[in-house]
Amino acid sequence: MDFIKINANDNVMVALKDMAKGENVNGVTLLEDVPRGHKIALTDIPENVNVVKYGYPIGHATRLIKQGEWVHTHNVHTNLSSTLEYKYEPALNNIPVTRNETFMGYVRKNGDVGIRNEIWVVNTVGCVNGVSNAIVERANKLYGDKVDGIYNFVHPYGCSQLGEDHENTQKLLAGMVRHPNAAGVLVLSLGCENNNLNEFKKVLDKDGYDEERVKFLVIQDSKDEIAEAMEKIGELVEYAQSFKREECPASKLVIGLKCGGSDGLSGITANPLVGRISDIMVANGGKTVLSEVPEMFGAETMLMARCVNEELFHKTVDLVNNFKEYYISHGEPVGENPSPGNKKGGLTTNEDKSLGCTQKGGTSNVEDVLLYGEQVKKQGLSLLQGPGNDIVAISGMMASGCHLVLFTTGRGTPVGSAVPTVKISTNTPLSENHPNWIDWNAGRLVEDKNMDEYAEDFFKYILDVASGKTLTRNEINGYREIAIFKNGVTL
Repeated sequence: MDFIKINANDNVMVALKDMAKGENVNGVTLLEDVPRGHKIALTDIPENVNVVKYGYPIGHATRLIKQGEWVHTHNVHTNLSSTLEYKYEPALNNIPVTRNETFMGYVRKNGDVGIRNEIWVVNTVGCVNGVSNAIVERANKLYGDKVDGIYNFVHPYGCSQLGEDHENTQKLLAGMVRHPNAAGVLVLSLGCENNNLNEFKKVLDKDGYDEERVKFLVIQDSKDEIAEAMEKIGELVEYAQSFKREECPASKLVIGLKCGGSDGLSGITANPLVGRISDIMVANGGKTVLSEVPEMFGAETMLMARCVNEELFHKTVDLVNNFKEYYISHGEPVGENPSPGNKKGGLTTNEDKSLGCTQKGGTSNVEDVLLYGEQVKKQGLSLLQGPGNDIVAISGMMASGCHLVLFTTGRGTPVGSAVPTVKISTNTPLSENHPNWIDWNAGRLVEDKNMDEYAEDFFKYILDVASGKTLTRNEINGYREIAIFKNGVTL
């Protein structure tokens, strides 16, 4: 197959390989070369008429586009401009719980389940980053073979922040402390920061914390912070060793749905595959999380129609419009989302990107809308406040309780979260060129694989990752990062 027309109402098709001028494709003669993943006009598209892909407008023609022309940024512009008013017009799709797959996980004392048995060092402030690096290096030499690993996550915040930025830092770090993939946590503080232990504990105390599982160290109060940290981590390792993998229902899993470095095939291969996994999770009574709010712009009505009630619909409207206001308040255009790599890969406008991006949410109802840092509570699909930026988005998902993240990519990226990050390539060449980054090749869906069967194979792979039978590439490579959402003043 050389091309695909995604929806019967589309006036463009997508090239599945590099196409040359003069080729005849589906009765259309190409007027110029068209790269893989890019769009070809199926008919003449007059100036100011919408370009339609996935059955929805992805922008309008800025001039007459002739049949067979390459359709891209040189002749298409976004329709996005500002906030909108919406009407709740439900089109619900209730997926019943009919499946009961299991995986091997670690059941924590509070009933939560982790898929890794790690020790995490969580820094309350960036000033202790160097110390935490030294602590983890020493701790892994002493104890690394007794658990699934000992890790720290550096960041620049925790002091000199005000208002919402300070709260976001506390929310994300608190989410890390609570995360069940960490059997034990050492909270490392300098002592004089805004996010000092007394203040940070107020955030943790809202949900409580297990003193056997969470230890604290203020290094300004310690004569030898490395030695004291080794003692505390030794206690945490001993505690972690009390947990053994046991059979757990897949309903205990929380899976994040993310894309980064997307291309023109993202909405055709990898994102629909992840959408199938989301639906399979819902059928197991599990939880999935879709974030990247700017990558809902232009496709938001599809999600709004799937909100289970009108209250949730209004929360989704606020989620979208508030993020647009965030752009506007900084004097930035609402439709300025596709990166240079996205455009090179065939994505033309924000709507083009969004209509592919939202497919990761599958077809099930939207059961909840979460603010940044809120924990996932309801079974089914939740929408989470957060930007499209890769590291910020996957960090937000992790802090909300995602055990692992399914991360689709058409351009390729080595980035990894604090939790296992499964990289899914949208095309086979990427998988072949970067096997050290890619865990699963969705490009085969336009080559030799059937979606139904391939999704089932992929879900079995995900259960193997959750069970510790398979490590993701980010885990093997040691690529683990966090980034905190920031908007305001730094003092």
